[in-house]
Amino acid sequence: MGHCYFHQPINAAVSHNGATRQSQKGSPVTQDRETRPSVFRAAEPAQSADVFASGDVFAKPAALAMPAAEIAREPAFDPARIMASIGEAPYEWTIATDVLAWGANATEVLSVGGLAAISSGRNYAKLLAADAAISRFDAVMKSPQRDAGNGVPYQVQYALQPSGSDKPLWIEDVGRWFAGSDGKPERAHGVVRVINDRHDQEERLTYLSRFDGLTGEMNRFHLTEVLESTLAQAVAQRGSCGFMLVAVDNVARMNESYGFEVADEAIGAVAKRLRAKMRGGDQLGRFSGNKFGVILNNCTPADMEKAAERLIAGVRDDVIRTGAGPVAATVTIGGVTAPRHAANVAEVLARAQETLDRAKTKRLGSFQVYRPNVEREALRRENVRAADEIVNALNERRILLAFEPVVEAVTRRKAYYECLMRIRRADGSLAAATTVIPVAERLGLVRLLDHRVLELLVSEMAAVPALHASVNVSPASITDPDWWSTLGALLRANAGVAERLIVEITESMAIHDVDDTRGFVTRVKDLGCRIAIDDFGSGFTSFRNLRKLGVDVLKIDGAFVHNLTRSDDDRSFVRSLIDLARRLGLKTVAEWVQDEDSASLLSEWGCDYLQGALVGLAKVERPWGDTVQVDRRKSTRT
Repeated sequence: MGHCYFHQPINAAVSHNGATRQSQKGSPVTQDRETRPSVFRAAEPAQSADVFASGDVFAKPAALAMPAAEIAREPAFDPARIMASIGEAPYEWTIATDVLAWGANATEVLSVGGLAAISSGRNYAKLLAADAAISRFDAVMKSPQRDAGNGVPYQVQYALQPSGSDKPLWIEDVGRWFAGSDGKPERAHGVVRVINDRHDQEERLTYLSRFDGLTGEMNRFHLTEVLESTLAQAVAQRGSCGFMLVAVDNVARMNESYGFEVADEAIGAVAKRLRAKMRGGDQLGRFSGNKFGVILNNCTPADMEKAAERLIAGVRDDVIRTGAGPVAATVTIGGVTAPRHAANVAEVLARAQETLDRAKTKRLGSFQVYRPNVEREALRRENVRAADEIVNALNERRILLAFEPVVEAVTRRKAYYECLMRIRRADGSLAAATTVIPVAERLGLVRLLDHRVLELLVSEMAAVPALHASVNVSPASITDPDWWSTLGALLRANAGVAERLIVEITESMAIHDVDDTRGFVTRVKDLGCRIAIDDFGSGFTSFRNLRKLGVDVLKIDGAFVHNLTRSDDDRSFVRSLIDLARRLGLKTVAEWVQDEDSASLLSEWGCDYLQGALVGLAKVERPWGDTVQVDRRKSTRT
């Protein structure tokens, strides 16, 4: 077995003229390029000792010793054979003489015709690819580290271009160099391996970190980088640039009709058409699933409009050929010029998206350019202010309940109270739910308000056992797992509340998805509560769906009640609703009852309950007084 190059000193090395030189052990050794050092190639067993056998490193335990015949059949342990099988070749480089000594498998690993091509550092360097940025020479001779006695490790990757091969061979070179007495590198040894597959994968990942795999255009990260530099250049030169968001229309319908693969084909084809219609120097990138970003250099609003018209026509004017057949596609575009209308990348993206949304609302396949709007900017500032006010009110426990009575139509006795939300502002005034809820829904804060109102109401009902009440739930909360968890936990912790609680949902929410609403109704009723449909009559719920929903109470929209004595249409409609509800076994509540004449008509037609100015409006003062202390220290989810 040959000597192990990383355990024994090198006995000999090839010189450039084939002469002999003294070995490191002091014995003369004849050298030539055809006779490799015994450290790197297999030698006769009689000529060298097996260094790996010293100390019985690989010896089997005595209990597991095999018969001599079986041992003879086992292949001898051969490090060179193992390294060759995994595509690695060892080397040692003597820097003073530039001699490179290699393992016996080096020519096979490096795909060279003979050892002469790699017998020296200079010859090996000739194989480096022209664009190689770093080599073994750089890693060793230009190393900033110092050898403290144990050598200095290095690891480099570079490409070789073997003679007669078109494809470069990517090499990982791992080794350690050792210094001479002057502190400079004197020798180095290590292992090389071919890493073409790994390098290709790394190149692919690097590419995907900056470019989109489907279209080949810049991805969002790279696109925003280029946009930032383009904007900075425009500011520095006191020029103008533009950015357009281009959305492929009806991609969801494509996915549903043809499948995701065909939709991807269409998106890829749109990218090519956009690229073909762009000016030289402009940039294209994929912003999101169905959106592209176009960066326009030296662009005025007029230039942007012309560019948008070219892009829209280029996509629209011919169908896209896909594997499933021809597919028609259109794009809608929103654009903004900068820095005139956007001072930074965040503003550019936000205003382009806002303009794209407006263009989609107007008409698919159209273009809109951003124009400042005083009212819109004022609304944004109001949104920010309202969001702060709502969050602060939650954190500072300024969410209150207002109680509006619902009475029996005949006896006028209190049946229950509808509990409405109020916010006490910092100045002490009260904000009604009708002014807060629309803003909270738009800003995504309504769930937090629903949580707090539910906590307050259940706490109030637990403290006042005679209280029957109803609470409104927003569409965002009926599918919110946290709201369901809160409702279930509160009802379990406060026995006797569920049967006194009515949960109100609006008709528009109920008809949005009848099956989902039916599931919501079932879950609420399973907890022991009742369900009411609020503002009934404002939507288009069919009698069939009304029966399917399984609700308990219909609250007739006040818009049909407050003109009851003056409108024949309203009288006919309300009377029909009351009759329908009675036939379906549902209780009815008439909202916005203003006068006795209306109340008498409703009572005569069989309406069960009345609500409105006639019987009392909502007040934050508890009708039953403050004799019972209610725990309002519940935590707020903000």
